[in-house]
Amino acid sequence: MTTTRKTTTPTSEPDNELTATPEPATVIGPPLREGQAPEKVRFAHHLWIAGRDYLPGETALISPDYARQLRGNGYIARERG
Repeated sequence: MTTTRKTTTPTSEPDNELTATPEPATVIGPPLREGQAPEKVRFAHHLWIAGRDYLPGETALISPDYARQLRGNGYIARERG
């Protein structure tokens, strides 16, 4: 009795894990205006933004206008310099 062996041929499709592009960082809160860059902030207090809890010490990207508003109300931790 002879045994036939089936071999698989490699596909020419690239591996999706290697070609996947990283997703852009999500900006929470109000959208950015034209020409603005998001600002990375660390929260000093518990906040509920867009249906998600942000605990003290967590960081997020937000618009500079929103950062200014939250900083004025004391919700953003001061950065040590």
